[in-house]
Amino acid sequence: MRLLIAEDDEKLLKSLLHIFKQNHFIADGVSTGSEALSYAQTEEYDGLVLDIMMPGMDGIAVLQKLRQMNIKTPALFLTARTEVEQRVEGLDAGADDYLAKPFSSAELLARVRAMLRRKDNYVPDLLTCYGVTLNRSTYQLDCGGCIQGLCGKEYQLMEMLMQNPKVIIPTDKFMTHIWGWDSNADTSVVWVHISNIRKKLDSIKAPLEIRFVRGAGYVLEEKD
Repeated sequence: MRLLIAEDDEKLLKSLLHIFKQNHFIADGVSTGSEALSYAQTEEYDGLVLDIMMPGMDGIAVLQKLRQMNIKTPALFLTARTEVEQRVEGLDAGADDYLAKPFSSAELLARVRAMLRRKDNYVPDLLTCYGVTLNRSTYQLDCGGCIQGLCGKEYQLMEMLMQNPKVIIPTDKFMTHIWGWDSNADTSVVWVHISNIRKKLDSIKAPLEIRFVRGAGYVLEEKD
C-alpha cells in the first residue's frame, strides 16, 4: 500500500516516513501544499496523510482541490489544530479522519489501516491467487498450511503481482511504485527480490510462477 505524507516539519516528516516504512507501507514525503497536490494528482496513492498548516497551500485547500478533481483517495489530517470547528472544516473538505498532534505511532497506524479499509475499492487483509494467500497483516504467504514470510520489498512486489495476475508489470512500474520516482536504486534490485520470492514460492510448493517477459516485465501465472 502506498501513502503520501505531507508535513512541513522536516524532523516529523522523517519520523513519519520511518514509522510507515517499518510497517511495510510504501511512503513518499513532501513538505509543501503545492507538492502534495502535484503528487496526489497522479492517483498513485492508496491513502494521504496531510498536515493542515503548510507553506503555500494548506492541507484543507489541497484536499478540496483533489475532491473537485474527483480524486477520492482516502485522507487523514494529522495536525495540531484541535478545535471542534477546525475538525469540522477538515472533515467537510473531504477528509476521512483527523488525528491531533502529539500522537502515538500505534494509534496513527490503526487509524490509517481503518481509513484504507473504508476505501470504495475495499482491500481485504487476505489476498488470494491460485490457491496461495498473502496475509497483509503478517506479510506471510500461505499455501495449504505451509507458511513463508516475506521481507518489506518482497511483500510489496508480491502484492502488486497478486493484485494483477496474468498482467505483465514493467520493471519501471515496480521501481516507481515501490522505490519511488527519485530513487537511485538500479533496476537490478527488482530481479534480485523476485529471485528471492521465487525461492520462497518453491519452498511452500506454491502453484505459482513469476515469469520474465523479455522487453516487457514480469507476470504472475499459475504453473502448468
